[in-house]
Amino acid sequence: MDLAALQREMAAAVMRPLTPEENMRKTAPDGRPMTEVAESFIAPNSRLTAFERLEIYNRQYWYRVLGALAEDFPALRAVIGSRRFEALSIAYLAEHPSRSFTLRNLGSKLPAWLAAHPEHTGRRHRLALDVAKLEWAFVEAFDAAELAPLTQRQIAALQGESKLGLQPYLQLVALHYPADDLVIELHRREKRQTSEAGVAHEDESGAQTAVPKLRPRPIWLAVHRVDLSVYYRRIGREEFQTLIALRSGSTLGEALEAGFAGSRIPEHKRAEHVQEWFGNWAELGWICQG
Repeated sequence: MDLAALQREMAAAVMRPLTPEENMRKTAPDGRPMTEVAESFIAPNSRLTAFERLEIYNRQYWYRVLGALAEDFPALRAVIGSRRFEALSIAYLAEHPSRSFTLRNLGSKLPAWLAAHPEHTGRRHRLALDVAKLEWAFVEAFDAAELAPLTQRQIAALQGESKLGLQPYLQLVALHYPADDLVIELHRREKRQTSEAGVAHEDESGAQTAVPKLRPRPIWLAVHRVDLSVYYRRIGREEFQTLIALRSGSTLGEALEAGFAGSRIPEHKRAEHVQEWFGNWAELGWICQG
C-alpha cells in the first residue's frame, strides 16, 4: 500500500463502531478478519498482537468523539436519557465521522440529522430537536467570527435598496417549544453536577431527566455573544423574519416586507417597531456591511 491507501485503511478501521462490549469488531466491512487487516499495516510487539494494538486506537477514537459530543449537547442528553443519547451518538457519528482537525465541528450536522431520525428521540422528538438546535447555536455563537459593526452614521444613511450583513456569530433559531429556559437550566444543572475534577456524575440508569411540562408554542430566538458570553434573546416573528431575509441577501426594503408579511401589527405602528429593532441591533452590534 502507498501512504494514502494505508491512511484510508487505518482510518476506516479506527472509525468502525465498537461492539456493545466496547471491543473492536472481528470483521471489516468487506468481510475480511480484522486480524488480517491489522497485520497488513501494524506489527505486533512482545505484549500485544497487531489486532490488540489497533483496538487501542479504535477504542480511544470512540471514547474521544462520544465524549466531545456529550460535552456539546448536555441538555439533549438529559432530555432523552444517557443510554438513548449514546445510541443516537453512535448512529450519527457512523454517518458523520470527524472530518476536521478540530472536534469543535463534530456536532455541526446533528440537528439536521436528528430531524430525519426521530426513532432516536422517542416521544420527546420535537423538544429534543429544539434542544439540539439551541445547543449547536450556542457553539456557533460562542466562537464564530465577529466583524466591524455599522456606525450610527452608517445606519442613519441606510435606504430601502441597502444591503446589510449580520454578524457571523448571530444565530437565528425558530423553536416549537419555549426550550431556551429549559436549556439554560439544564446547563446550570450540568455544571453543578460536575466535580472539581471536571467529571460529571453519571446517571447509571440512563433515564431521562425530569423536565417541566412544556406546551408547544412558537418561539423565535436570536442567539448572540456579548463579551465572550452567549445569550438567548427572544424576538418577535416580524423581527426574526426580517433578520432571516437580511441574512439571505435581501435589500432592507425587501427584508422589511418579508418581515411584516402576514403580520397583525397595524401599518401605522410598524415604523415604531423598526426603529426599536435598529436601536437594539446597533447597541448589540449585530449589523455590518452587506
